[in-house]
Amino acid sequence: MQTAQQRLDKVLSSIHDAARRAGRAPHDIRLIGASKAQPVAAIRELAVLGIRDFGENFVQEALQKQAALADLDLVWHFIGRIQSNKTREIAECFDWVHSVDRIKIARRLSQQRPSDRGPLNICLQVNIQHEPSKAGLHLESLDEVAHAARELPGIQLRGLMAIPQPSDDLVTQRRPFAQLRAALEKLHAQGLHLDTLSMGMTADMDAAILEGATMIRIGTALFGPREPRGASRANAAPHPWTNVPKD
Repeated sequence: MQTAQQRLDKVLSSIHDAARRAGRAPHDIRLIGASKAQPVAAIRELAVLGIRDFGENFVQEALQKQAALADLDLVWHFIGRIQSNKTREIAECFDWVHSVDRIKIARRLSQQRPSDRGPLNICLQVNIQHEPSKAGLHLESLDEVAHAARELPGIQLRGLMAIPQPSDDLVTQRRPFAQLRAALEKLHAQGLHLDTLSMGMTADMDAAILEGATMIRIGTALFGPREPRGASRANAAPHPWTNVPKD
């Protein structure tokens, strides 16, 4: 069984190799540990090794972890589907939200962000392949929502996020990431100077980096395989798993 250091070294090596192939600097790619259902001890171990960014899918689970790890200087990203009744906790307790999929949610986050915390960084989630089971804006409505979100106080629109269909083929993996990059470039041309492409997980990080990802959300490659569904998880409350994309 690999140690946390070995897993991290392997991920960093993959980032370096993909960045080199893309003609990019590895330090321009921000590594987020996708820590859904992982115990506090595993997050702390990676934090000691230098990882500061962690992404969570479920609010209550994340709040427990934040409390247990309050002694560490960590950056918390919400990367799961957003329920309207959870926006206040998200606005109050996270630094980034990657999964804003409608203007209603952006407005609620704007209204509920504490003024003493500074703007909440958000990404608009794009359902790049029109998958019925996934959340996210369709490209046809992206421009309108992006321009509206940019005007809201208390939040700062930083970029776009997507979770494409899984594939084992690099060319196929790259295609939706290229579409997301083109969408960001279109918004740039309209005067929205965004700097974030949140895309790529364990199985497709190379393709994402080759297409310009600035943030990758890595779970399995950093933490190892998750426990089976229903197994006990230290320091994490149970949550429903329906329609949650696996990393």
